[in-house]
Amino acid sequence: MKNKLLLGILLGGMLLGVTGCEVIETDSDKTIDVGNKLSTNQPTPTDIDYSLERYNLIKRAYWVNGMRDKARSLSSPIADMPLGYIVLLTESGSVVGKFIVDGKVSSLNSFLTPDSEYYENPNFSSKWIPDVDGSYGENDNGIFFFTTDGKYVEWTGTYLYSDIPFKVDEPIVKVD
Repeated sequence: MKNKLLLGILLGGMLLGVTGCEVIETDSDKTIDVGNKLSTNQPTPTDIDYSLERYNLIKRAYWVNGMRDKARSLSSPIADMPLGYIVLLTESGSVVGKFIVDGKVSSLNSFLTPDSEYYENPNFSSKWIPDVDGSYGENDNGIFFFTTDGKYVEWTGTYLYSDIPFKVDEPIVKVD
């Protein structure tokens, strides 16, 4: 009798364990199915002919590698470049600066190429690929942008960005 009870408890526990795993797996499968359905219903646009992100990355590559004249002369085929407005803030919320952004704000961790061959062939053991300046590794977490008067700005703190102008108090630090 004891053996049957013990066997029943063991089998019940195993069944619960297997069922629990199946529920997680089923939920994961359902989530993947929903993602696939949404990708089908709202596909990635394929008619974007020019990327402001890539434009910023190319311009930055020239700028931070001492080729500022080449960066300044880099033109964009977008006739009406969007303008953005950004306020840079300290952790306590004090304003450090405000700028008009020419184009867009970009992440310091956006790159023109993948960082390894894994993206080209997931079955291949990863071989690290250098960035355009020959360096490896990660950048600081932050953003960069160019101002309408051609200045380059990097920021690793909090910011507020919009396509509408902000009215803010005078900055603590003035960047001229």
